[in-house]
Amino acid sequence: MYLQPAFAEDRLEVRHGLMRAYPLATLIVADADGVTADLIPFMLYADEGSSGLGVLRAHVARANPLWRRLEAGAQCLVQFQGPDAYISPSWYETKRTTHKVVPTWDYAMVQARGAARVVDEPFWLRRLLDHLTAAHEGGLPQPWELDDAPIDFMAATMKAIIGIEIPIDSLVGKWKVSQNRNAADQRGVVEGLRQHPMAQLVAERLKPD
Repeated sequence: MYLQPAFAEDRLEVRHGLMRAYPLATLIVADADGVTADLIPFMLYADEGSSGLGVLRAHVARANPLWRRLEAGAQCLVQFQGPDAYISPSWYETKRTTHKVVPTWDYAMVQARGAARVVDEPFWLRRLLDHLTAAHEGGLPQPWELDDAPIDFMAATMKAIIGIEIPIDSLVGKWKVSQNRNAADQRGVVEGLRQHPMAQLVAERLKPD
């Protein structure tokens, strides 16, 4: 990934925050059979793993051939995509002074790399499913739990999935959120985006006048 120093996000808690907020990530695997990209919801275990960067866990359908490719410990790239937005040059103060501006795109993303392993253990899978369910159901008025489903149904469901674990060896964050613009242009972007989630990311990095 091309990463200009101005756009590098080095704070681990910020990178982890995006991964939790946007858990549906693209798992990219490249091997002798080619390159594949699959959208998979991941669970981050920030305090686990030997690197200090955390461990990613997920599950896929046993019918999905992806996990067969991971059995040999394939190196994986997992990309978490945060907010993104088109940035119009008409929002820049610089347009009114020099007109030397062009459109661009702001975005935030995290790339995690590591060697995957396949996990086919009922206790491990149940723990992951409980954690995933709690993370995504917790804020709902009537949270669903695995135990709400019939026992035989859940037993069959568990047999139909298999786990994936990726200890993170490398974690790169890129926040391209108008840091390369002057303060007046940055404020113009915030105003132009208004309630868009990207507006907050740009505002967090406003330069002083």
